[in-house]
Amino acid sequence: MNCIDLNADLGESFGAWRMGDDAGVMPWITSANIACGFHAGDPATMHATVTMCVEHGVAIGAHPSLPDLPGFGRREMKVTPNEVYAQMLYQVGALHAITRAAGTQLHHVKPHGALYNMAARDRALADAIANAARDFDHRLVLVGLAGSALVEAGRDAGLPVQREGFCDRRYNVDGSLTPRSEPGAVIEDIDETVAQAVSIATRGKALTVDGKTVRIDADTLCVHGDRPAAAMFAERLRCALESAGVRIAAAERPA
Repeated sequence: MNCIDLNADLGESFGAWRMGDDAGVMPWITSANIACGFHAGDPATMHATVTMCVEHGVAIGAHPSLPDLPGFGRREMKVTPNEVYAQMLYQVGALHAITRAAGTQLHHVKPHGALYNMAARDRALADAIANAARDFDHRLVLVGLAGSALVEAGRDAGLPVQREGFCDRRYNVDGSLTPRSEPGAVIEDIDETVAQAVSIATRGKALTVDGKTVRIDADTLCVHGDRPAAAMFAERLRCALESAGVRIAAAERPA
């Protein structure tokens, strides 16, 4: 039986501003990537999201970003590997403090937005992220785009890795994600999104933005908690995957 992890980017509210339906999505996922304050989130939101994860038995991961709150971390910035290394430790350390106080532990690290995409193709930035995760805790699972430099960097650093696929994003023929600025980059139709997720999980295949087929070998699928009707989508997705014979579970974290 195929096994897949369902992860969601959560904890992205801050102050009086609310983002996504975390409570509605949480029962249907197995891993949560919690914003650490650089692109979204704040200490109170981080604490509340960790508490919710503990209640639902969801694996807790850090979702570090470039320091870009106004741009939601989706704008590329000129940063050095040393800067990224330090920013990773800063953000992961903040979430670690909250998980420790809650009597639980960090399970994984998944970079957010522009940093994620930059590290997918820039080996120096990927190494900085992987080395920061390893130096913080060599048992942390590093999540990166399937087939990317970040996955390779994680393996070379001796970290357990998860290759990520996307339910609602179009791919280019090289396996990279179509930039959000381009037409058709985000799949809005729920049926089409669920179909892509099942195809990736069971056949390792997805359609490109121009209708071709690309190989996607994924261990985890991203469920965006900020899409319309996010809770309904997460429920439908999980039910469809299980009906297709896929077991849903988070990755094992080394002891």
